[in-house]
Amino acid sequence: MNPIKTRRDGAILEVTLDRPKANAIDLATSRIMGDVFRDFRDDPDLRVAILTGGGEKFFCPGWDLKAAADGDAVDGDYGVGGFGGLQELRDMNKPVIAAVNGIACGGGLELALSADMIVAADHASFALPEIRSGTVADAASVKLPKRIPYHIAMELLLTGRWFDADEAHRWGLVNEIVPADQLLDRAWELARLLASGPPLVYAAIKEIVRDAEDSKFQDSMNRITKRQLQTVDVLYGSEDSLEGARAFAEKRDPVWKGR
Repeated sequence: MNPIKTRRDGAILEVTLDRPKANAIDLATSRIMGDVFRDFRDDPDLRVAILTGGGEKFFCPGWDLKAAADGDAVDGDYGVGGFGGLQELRDMNKPVIAAVNGIACGGGLELALSADMIVAADHASFALPEIRSGTVADAASVKLPKRIPYHIAMELLLTGRWFDADEAHRWGLVNEIVPADQLLDRAWELARLLASGPPLVYAAIKEIVRDAEDSKFQDSMNRITKRQLQTVDVLYGSEDSLEGARAFAEKRDPVWKGR
C-alpha cells in the first residue's frame, strides 16, 4: 500500500501522508515524498501544494522508530528532498501549505515548518521531544528560532514540552486555527487563492527569502536590482510582468500565464 496519496485539481496538488497507525516516516516513505514534491516542483501546470496527514489523530510524529529498530539507519537515504521530501528540496519556488490535522511532533513538526503556511485543526498539538531521548531536533533548531521569538523557541527545544494549537498561533507558528472538519476546506480555499496569483512572483519571493537568510540586507538588494537572482531575472523579462501592468491600467483582473 502506497503511504502517500495525491489528489490533483487544476493547479493544486494535495499530498496526504497516510501510513497507519501514526503517519510516521521511514526511509522508503521519505523517498516517495521526495519524488512527489520534486515532480510538483517541476510540473509547470501545478502551482500550489497542500500537505496533510491521514486520519484525525496524527499529522506526523516524525521518524518511524519501529523501522529504525528493524534496520532503517538514521543517516540513511531519505531521498531527493531530505526527510519528508521537503526539508532539503532545492529550488522549491512554489507555495506549500501544511494542513496539520493532529499531532505534529519531532520530525513531523519539522516537516510542517518546511511549508510556507500552516493551518492547524483546533485539536492539533505540537512538540519537539527529541531532548528527552538524548537526540537533537536538528532541522527545528535551525528553523524554529526564525519563525517565533528566540527565547520561546529555545524553551521548546530545550524542554520538549507539548503545546496546543492556540499557543502555536499565539507565537506565530501557525497562520490560523480552524475546526477539524473545516481544515481541508480552508487549506483548499487558501490554495485556490494562491493558484490564482502570479506564479513567477511567488518564485521570486521564495528565492529572495532564501538568498536573504545568509546575506546582508544591501547585498541581497543589490542582487535583486541587478537581476542576479534567476527567478527575478525571469520575472522582469516575462509576459506576466507586462500583463500585470496592462491589467492595472485597464482596470481588469490579470491573466497569469507563468511565462
